[in-house]
Amino acid sequence: MPPVPNPSARDAMPRRIEVDDRMQRGYAYELTAPSGADFGEGFSPDLTPAEMLRLGVFGGCYLTDCRAEFPADWFKDAKLSPGKPDPSLNCFGVDASQPLSEWRRKGWLHQDDPRGWFQWYCRYWMGRRHADDARQIGRWRAIRRHVGQLRKACDPGDVFCRPRQRQALLHWAYDSRKL
Repeated sequence: MPPVPNPSARDAMPRRIEVDDRMQRGYAYELTAPSGADFGEGFSPDLTPAEMLRLGVFGGCYLTDCRAEFPADWFKDAKLSPGKPDPSLNCFGVDASQPLSEWRRKGWLHQDDPRGWFQWYCRYWMGRRHADDARQIGRWRAIRRHVGQLRKACDPGDVFCRPRQRQALLHWAYDSRKL
């Protein structure tokens, strides 16, 4: 009988992910950090990618054609709408997204993550570390200003106050239901 590998040693070994979906072909990356751990200093998102998908983000149309790249359990009970965004699937029932064309126009996308911040975050959560990490973490920090705006404008626990802003915060892994 072959020896059973040490799980911690197995997890420490880089794993190669090859991407073949509607927006990327021939792209591959290595998972070099443990899943959900060893995040950059000051980067402490409230929500995991799986929690975000279950809560309802991006009208349910995010990652629908590239599920094979990500853990299957992320999609258990995920609110998905293949093809066209459905804002009613969002946690706060409103549209809080800008079209991908606007992200491109503003230069928010990196060629390795053509779907934007959430794709970067999913890959980062899984253990990919990338040259674009500092920029993306900086963008995440900049969104925090909306947390302060909600706290100033809304009574604690009033999830009906500023639903669009709350939904946008969910898109950035801030749990705005708790503000």
